[in-house]
Formats: sequence, C-alpha cells, structure tokens
Amino acid sequence: MPKVLVADDALFTRKVLREILEAEGCEVVEASNGKDAVEKFCLEHPDLVLLDVSMPDMDGLTALRAIKEADGNAKVVMVSAMGQTSTVKEALKLGACDFIVKPFRTHQIRELIARWLFEPARNEER
Repeated sequence: MPKVLVADDALFTRKVLREILEAEGCEVVEASNGKDAVEKFCLEHPDLVLLDVSMPDMDGLTALRAIKEADGNAKVVMVSAMGQTSTVKEALKLGACDFIVKPFRTHQIRELIARWLFEPARNEER
C-alpha cells in the first residue's frame, strides 16, 4: 500500500485529500505545517508528498528543500492557490515533480497518484 504525506495547514484540505487517497488504496500521513512535514517525511518515508505552498512555521518551498536534502529521490507534488505561479515554477526548479492548483477536483488527485505512484516506470523514461 503506497504511503502519502499530506502537508497542509487547512484541516478541511487534509480531510478531503485523505478521503480521496484512502479510497484509492493509499495510507495517509498528515502534517499541518512545513516543519511537521519534514519531520514526518524523515520518520515515515512516504512514497509521495502533497505539499502546500503557504503554511506556518515553515513554508512549502523551505520544506521542499529540506525534504529533497533528506532524500533526493523524494516525489513531491506542490499544492498551490491560484496566483502562485512564480512560486510553483521555483518549486519545480527545486525538485518538485508536479503541482496542482487549489481548488482541485477529485479526478485531478486520482490522476496525480496514478502518474506518480502507480506508473513510476513510465515517468522515469520521460
């Protein structure tokens, strides 16, 4: 069962993502800020991280840097609000593998996990 770390300061967003991911057969670990996300990443070693850009204690870009330092092969998908395109571009330069814009739809999350959890060999060929 793939393990996904969902890091977002909004409880509602974490709840929605948990429901979608669990319905797709994933184990979910939650973090409410960037610092907590880095700690849980190092402790849990998830297969995928969904990382909000704007969070307290440590923002998503700083958390992304720390996660990639801990594991250069970490698969991190940034979750951003509309209007944060420059931040998303920076995240991709720092090693994020993808991004999704809030508000997202269920099918977008399903497509993400299919791409990054269930089709890894195809992604490595790209």
